[in-house]
Amino acid sequence: MTKKIAFVASRGPDAQDALQVLSEKYESVSPEEADVIVALGGDGYMLEAIHRNVTYGRPIYGMNRGTVGFLLNSFEMDDLQARLENAHEEKLRPLRMRVTTDSGVQQDSYGYNEVSLLRQTRQAANIRVSVDGKVRIDKLMCDGCLVATPAGSTAYNLSAHGPILPIGSGVLALTPISAFRPRRWKGAILPEDTQITLTILDNYKRPVSAVADAHEVRNVAEVEVCIDREREVTLLFDSDHNLEERILNEQFIP
Repeated sequence: MTKKIAFVASRGPDAQDALQVLSEKYESVSPEEADVIVALGGDGYMLEAIHRNVTYGRPIYGMNRGTVGFLLNSFEMDDLQARLENAHEEKLRPLRMRVTTDSGVQQDSYGYNEVSLLRQTRQAANIRVSVDGKVRIDKLMCDGCLVATPAGSTAYNLSAHGPILPIGSGVLALTPISAFRPRRWKGAILPEDTQITLTILDNYKRPVSAVADAHEVRNVAEVEVCIDREREVTLLFDSDHNLEERILNEQFIP
C-alpha cells in the first residue's frame, strides 16, 4: 500500500538537498495528513522532529543527512515506499522533566534521550537524590547527573560512563557526571516506572541547569523525572539494521 509521506529536514545543506530531491521524486503531504513522516538530518534533528510531530501520532522514519545517525537509517533515494513498508517499529517513551525553579515557577519538558542536570558555575553542584520518595544520596557532589532512557543510553550517558540499556529492557540509567562525593558511586539502574527527584542544595550559591533533550531550564531548585507514556512515539528502522541491534552492537565495540 502506498503511504502518504511528509518530508521534514534540518537546515543543513545536505538535508536541504535531500529534501528537494525526494520531494520531486515522491508526492509529499503535510505531517498532519501523512501516514509516515520522513526526517532528514542528524540525530539532533531527529529528536527535534520527534518533539515537533509527536502530537500527530505518525511513525517517523529518519534518513541520515548529518554526522553520527544513530537514530536514523542510511540515505537512499530509491525504493522508499518498499523500505517504509518493510520497516521495523520501535516504540519510545520520553522522560517527563518537571522543574521547579528557584523563583518557584514550575514547567514540564520531555526528553526521549535523557534529562541532565549541569552545574552553571565553577563550583560543583550539590544534589540530593531521592527515588520514589526515599532519599538515596543525601549529597551528591558533582558536575551534574543524568537520567537516560534505553534509546539515550548510548548518547551523553555513555560518555559519562553510564550503562548501555537494551531497548525494551524497561529500565532507566541514573548516572553521575564527574562525581566527587560519594567518590565510588557509579550510578544506578532503576525500573522504568520509578520517580526520581533531584533536589539542588545551596542552589543560590551553586546554581544548576536542567536539560531535557535540547530544552534547557536554568537556576533550578528541584527536578522530578519519570516516564510519560502518553507521549509515546513510533520510530521506523530498516529491518536489517534496527535500533535494538545497534544498541546491542555498541556493547561490543572495543
